[in-house]
Parts: sequence; C-alpha cells; structure tokens
Amino acid sequence: MATAYLLPIKTAAALFPLLALVLLLPTAVLLYRRHGVMSPGRTLSLYGFLYYLLTAYCMTIVPLPKQTADMCERFAPVAHPQWIPGNTFSDIWKEAHHKIGLNALVLQNPAVAGTVFNLLLLLPLGVFLRYHFRRSLPATAAIGFAVSLSFELTQWTGVWGLYNCPYRLFDVDDLIVNTSGALIGWLLAGPIARMLPTLEALDGRALAARPVPFGRRLTALAVDLAGCVAVSVFATAVLTAQGGTAPAWPPVAIFVVWFALLPLATGATPGKRLLLLRLVAEDGGPLVPWRLILRALLLAASVMPFLSGLFLATLTLLNEPWRYDLIARGHDSGAQGVTAVLDALSPVELLAVMAGCALTATCARKTLRHPHRLAPHDRVSGIHNATLPHSRAVRAAAQTAAQTAVRDADRAAGRVADRAAGRAAGRVADRAAGRVAPAAVERTADGTPADAPGHPLSTTGPPEARRTAAASR
Repeated sequence: MATAYLLPIKTAAALFPLLALVLLLPTAVLLYRRHGVMSPGRTLSLYGFLYYLLTAYCMTIVPLPKQTADMCERFAPVAHPQWIPGNTFSDIWKEAHHKIGLNALVLQNPAVAGTVFNLLLLLPLGVFLRYHFRRSLPATAAIGFAVSLSFELTQWTGVWGLYNCPYRLFDVDDLIVNTSGALIGWLLAGPIARMLPTLEALDGRALAARPVPFGRRLTALAVDLAGCVAVSVFATAVLTAQGGTAPAWPPVAIFVVWFALLPLATGATPGKRLLLLRLVAEDGGPLVPWRLILRALLLAASVMPFLSGLFLATLTLLNEPWRYDLIARGHDSGAQGVTAVLDALSPVELLAVMAGCALTATCARKTLRHPHRLAPHDRVSGIHNATLPHSRAVRAAAQTAAQTAVRDADRAAGRVADRAAGRAAGRVADRAAGRVAPAAVERTADGTPADAPGHPLSTTGPPEARRTAAASR
C-alpha cells in the first residue's frame, strides 16, 4: 500500500514547482494587498498549504487508469455511490475474514489502513485553517466537508468527464472520516499555534524593518511591465493588420503614458495602484512632469533586457520577412539550441542584451545595498514610493475607531445619566424638604416666635410654665 501512495506524492512534487511559478505573481499581489508584506513565514505557510492541497488531490485521483474499451466493465463495482453510513465497519469485518484478533481486525486489515489514511488526509487542512487562516471549528468542519465532497465528486464523475465512468468509489463514509480528520487537525493545532509566533507578528516585524518592501515594488513593476507589454503587443498587432507593417512608436508612446502621464494624473501606475503604492516627491510637493519622465527613462534603461527582448520577439513575429532561421533554431534542444540562438543574433543585438543584463544586475545590487532600498531612478529623480494602508490595517483601524466610538458613547451616556440622576435626586430632596418644613409660627409684637421656649405662648416649655402663663391670661 505504501507503494500506491508513493506515485501520487511524486506526481505532486513534480507539478508543484510549475504551480508555484504560475501562482507566484497572483500570490504576491494577494499577500501585499492584504498584509502589506510578503514575510517569509507567511509565504512558507501559504506555499506549504498549496503543496499539501495538491498532494491531497493527487492522492485521490492518481494513479490514473488506462482508457480502454472495457474500462466501465472493469470498474463496474464502483459505478454507483455508497450512501449507507457505517459501511466501513462491514468492510473491516469482511477484510478480517470474520476473525477476531488484533492482526486480523487492525494491523493487517486493509480497510482499517484505508480508513486511517482518509482520517489523516485532511488532518493538515485543519491545522492550516486554524493557524494560517484563523478559522473557527464550525468553519473548519464546513470547509473540510466541502473539500472531501470535491474529492468524492472528482472520483464519481471520472475526473470531471475525463473518463466515461468512475474508477474509484464515492463513499459517504469517506466524507465523514475526512471531515473528522479536519476537526482533529483543528484541535491539535491549538498547542502548535500557541508555541509558534503568529503570522501577524511576523508581518509586523517585517513591516517595521522595511515599510516599503522591495518585493512589493518589484511585484508592482512586474505587473506594470506585463500590462505595458500586453497593450503594446495589442496596439502593434492592430496597426500591423491595418497598415501591413509594425511601426516602432506605439511601444514607446505606451511606455511614456504608462510610466509618466498616468502617475502625473493619478499619482501611481496601474501596477502600483494594484499593490497599494503611490509616488511622492522627496520635498513633499506635487509630482513634476520632467521628474516623472526622467524616472521613466531611467527605469526603462534598468529593465532593458525584458523590454528589448519582448519587443524584439514581437517584431520577429509580426514583421516581414519573418526570421524563420531564428525560430527554427530556437526549437533545438540543449546547448546546441542556445548556441544556435546566440549565433542568430547580430553582434549589436548580443552586446545590447549583455549590456542590459549587466545594467539590470547593477541596479538591483545598488537598490538592495541602499539603507532605504531606493533604486537609482528613485534617487536621481527625487520621486520614491509610499505605501497606502493594506486591507488588514484598514480593518484594524475601522475596528479601533468603532471601539473608540463605543467607549465615547458609553462615557457620554454615563455623564448624561449622572446629570439626570443628580437632577432627579435634587427634585426628590426638594420635595422631601417641603413636606417636613415647619409651618409659619406666630410671632409676638417684639418679633419673638411665640413658640420659643420660655415664652408665655410657647407650647414647648415645661408644664408648670405653661400653666402659669395660662393663669395669667
């Protein structure tokens, strides 16, 4: 059984470098937009997740059977899904040949081995969902079930129509066991997550060291170059179809518009805007056209190998006469093909490519050695990159503002309540004082209260005094 699992692992290892290369630019754009940095820890975690996911899918479909006329007859036992939960226990008892024993029921039972494999298949998914993506236990259960269902549907549909019939069984027990494995992985990831530093902490350290990461600017440049070249190729093709020849001015004009006029109007190129970057002057003033043009020219010189190579390829494919000899020699294999292509280039073209490569390497070295990672075209033009808040920072700021607003509202409500309570207490005290206030007392002609002690009319003196006063009256 170990040999059967070795082929899917080898297949995933062979496919992963190609998948990583294809997804490199989209992954960089996603990470820089969401987190502002492509830290090594987050990148390693994300690519580890992609490699695991690719391996898991290869485990469910590899090895692919050979397409034959009797294929559906050979795989007839797995043509219909198994919908009865708990059928795995019947398979275990069947594989044990109805014998009770540790070897028969567990150690040497292929049904047990398959169940354990299905349990372990999505266990790393639960770990990744908790540590990398910060998902809850219910969300992990739902995602684990969805991933397991995609496995089973891939098998039931014959790899989505690649085969006329399924060659592996759709089993409802696999859904249950796979989902359980994802939940176990989520539970096991708790201690692991507490021992490892959080990815947000790693991002914060990287951003504190480099507020404008070099990789973020390089990704924006790659997006700009890809977009500029695509628009140039399209414009050249349209003009060639209309006029019969490919003029040389459209790529130059598009480059100036892309890297000079658009930043002058919007403050950033399309690539920088996608990566949440903007161009600012060192003195804090507005962007000056001649500085932007100087920066664009220096940038064009630093990326000459890419632009010249792509432009040369465009002219080679669109212009007449076609350079069939260069194209034919380019299909040769190994060192002979490389030698043939170099021989097909003229000495001027070869020197231009070599000079461009040397210039690009020099610019990259000077940029990396600068304390603030400023490129030569940044320093000469006086225009450099500044970052806009990434989505995680925006969410954090919004949450902080909401919490501050709630605290301020609570404090304001507390002050209002205190004032209201004070006023109510004052009114109650006033009413109570009014009820117990003495009535107006009778006063004598000399102004002495008649109720004063010792006065003849007093009712508060000793009884003998009151009787004497009454007799005198």
